[in-house]
Amino acid sequence: MKQLLIRADDIGYSYAVNVGIARTVHEGLVRSVGVMPNMPETARGVEWVRDSDIAIGQHTNVCLGRPCADPAKIPSLLGPDGCFKSSREYRAKYQEGEDFVDFDEAVTEIEAQLARFLEVVGRDPDYFEAHAVMSDNLNRAIAYVAERHGYKNQPASFDPTATVVCGSTPVRMVLRSMTPGYDPAACIKETVETMADGETVVFVAHPGYLDQFILENSSLTTDRTKEVDALISPELRTWLEAQPDLKLIDYRDL
Repeated sequence: MKQLLIRADDIGYSYAVNVGIARTVHEGLVRSVGVMPNMPETARGVEWVRDSDIAIGQHTNVCLGRPCADPAKIPSLLGPDGCFKSSREYRAKYQEGEDFVDFDEAVTEIEAQLARFLEVVGRDPDYFEAHAVMSDNLNRAIAYVAERHGYKNQPASFDPTATVVCGSTPVRMVLRSMTPGYDPAACIKETVETMADGETVVFVAHPGYLDQFILENSSLTTDRTKEVDALISPELRTWLEAQPDLKLIDYRDL
């Protein structure tokens, strides 16, 4: 039996992103959602999906907005304006062989975001991971905090052929947004058709609608709207449910 986990990242990114994610939960296929604890729209986004039977995870964010920790305690993560350094800065430095994230400072901010998550969501996260940036130290800090609290850590993987372990389950992560000509429904079908028997795949999506904030702060824009349409599509749901060897799961099943 194949297992497919469709995950929606970025609750809290913006009002419009929240609207799109909420539609994919209430009308669509999403049963795992990632919360960015530090953003101004986080509480509103969580409220819109709180009563749904879904897994809610901490999607730790250290590349947008202001921190949850005392800025004086995490200088390696922040720019001169007191906001997090951008994902572009992470990529540029990582390609130069530099990881500017201090491990202890990352732990401090992750713990502060966890405290905010618990305050807003009202329960422990069903899984634990980070908004994708290029930093080995951040990934080590995420794993450290997850282990310390007994949470299910989802290691980041940018290689769709690689297997990582989440909980006790080997999983392969697939992220196809921002690829030329991206068609989310076709990519999900292709993913299922190429899965091996007994394999578990996490299909990472970023559904959402667009407002001025997302247009000014994210390079991922129209593909978010495509993912909303695909994930609420009755045709895609019917196709997935017709697969005799496929089970749709969430992080609580791992």
